[in-house]
Amino acid sequence: MSVKFEISFAKSARLSGGLAILMKGTDGDLPAGAESADPANVFARAAPVSGFKGKALSSLDIIAPEAAPVDRIIVIGAGKAKDLSAHDWLKLGGSAAAKVRNVEKVAIFLDAPGIEVGARQAADFALGMLLRAYSFDTYKTKKVEDDERNGSRKAVKVTIVTKDAAAAKKLLAASEAIADGVILARDLVNEPPNVLGPVEFAAKAKELEKLGVEVEILTEREMRRFGMGALLGVAQGSARPPRLVVMQWKGGKAKDKPVAFVGKGVVFDTGGISIKPAAGMEDMKGDMGGAAAVTGLMHALAAREAKVNAIGVIGLVENMPDGNAQRPGDIVTSMSGQTIEIINTDAEGRLVLCDALWYTNDRFKPQFMINLATLTGAILVALGNLQAGLFCNDDKLANELTAAGLVTDERLWRMPLGKDYDKMIDSKFADMKNTGGRHAGSITAAQFLKRFVGETAWAHLDIAGTAMGSVQDEINQSWGSGFGVRLLDELVRANYES
Repeated sequence: MSVKFEISFAKSARLSGGLAILMKGTDGDLPAGAESADPANVFARAAPVSGFKGKALSSLDIIAPEAAPVDRIIVIGAGKAKDLSAHDWLKLGGSAAAKVRNVEKVAIFLDAPGIEVGARQAADFALGMLLRAYSFDTYKTKKVEDDERNGSRKAVKVTIVTKDAAAAKKLLAASEAIADGVILARDLVNEPPNVLGPVEFAAKAKELEKLGVEVEILTEREMRRFGMGALLGVAQGSARPPRLVVMQWKGGKAKDKPVAFVGKGVVFDTGGISIKPAAGMEDMKGDMGGAAAVTGLMHALAAREAKVNAIGVIGLVENMPDGNAQRPGDIVTSMSGQTIEIINTDAEGRLVLCDALWYTNDRFKPQFMINLATLTGAILVALGNLQAGLFCNDDKLANELTAAGLVTDERLWRMPLGKDYDKMIDSKFADMKNTGGRHAGSITAAQFLKRFVGETAWAHLDIAGTAMGSVQDEINQSWGSGFGVRLLDELVRANYES
């Protein structure tokens, strides 16, 4: 992170230097705090001249007059108060964070006239600030030196002034837990593939034990004993050994069945023998975005001590085309006993997931399973970078996921499943083949996975367009977005905590 915020809440703030940020809606009067931050009432004169009316996410930047107790004043537009959603508050926080440069302390006055601010809104505002502060600059030595010289890498003390400060403070820990989970997922996706292989990724997941998560790491030998021929077939072309990581958070009652999340973790995907074109292949370091989201989610649930029993399983492999790599035409046997003809070695994510899903279902008997995967380019053709594809065999779970996406703005669009699509993955030589071709590519991939979940409620999220290279906005300026962490945390919080 290039900026670290130390956030606190207070009912009032004594101003002395630094930056003051005030909120103003389009249907409100002067922003609350204006008199204390701007005794000369410069804002009242500057707003009409600049045309500032409080439109959502607009801003007015003022150099404070000599009599002011602060050095700089920024007013941020909140738009129409009645239209503000939870995600709008995140965006306002992100917009405020973007204005913070080279200061040691900031006072933010949320209670603008005409805008209802409760503890939840204040905590969402803080979460937006934390998410916007993220920048993956680990390998930028010049930038780090420049930031240290001008002081922008020092922690910035942020006081958020609001009438419901005590209640907001209680919610802040959960906001910080969620932010840390998203940031962990972003870090994992952004790391270069020479640094983050299956073994290194598993070690990152192992660190969740500090939060009380139980973590097991299955090696190639153990996976072979379980009969995970599909997953191992993908890994056999790489010098890096595969791993299956099992994470358990036991925050609910002992009798409660767990909820389960499964992530595709292809740490780099060349396509194998069916090798990808060179252009853009560097982006395939992000083909583990599903596993990153599951790991980030488990961090968030444990850090905020969610009252739920949750399982996170991630299959970690590298897909490489060496002399030992699997070939088109090979037939592998999955853990379920079902056989799979390999048509295209670049349709590898579903091979990793099918064994991980079967293992999860067989061992834990969960209430539901949700898998996340950067699975198909076809979902990008259908939905672009704005929504993820949702495939689901259970209407209740689908509706809960869709509702969670509307709250967090990590939106989902439900795609079809059906027996007619099964015909496209029937094989002459095995129980199925691993791809049905170009037409309905995302759907046939989901139909493939559906064969490994039995009667358990299950959802498949194809996040190829949203986990990496997604649209940047007020709360994310990173290539790796961490998509899925907030979505699934909201799903659990709203529906499954005891």
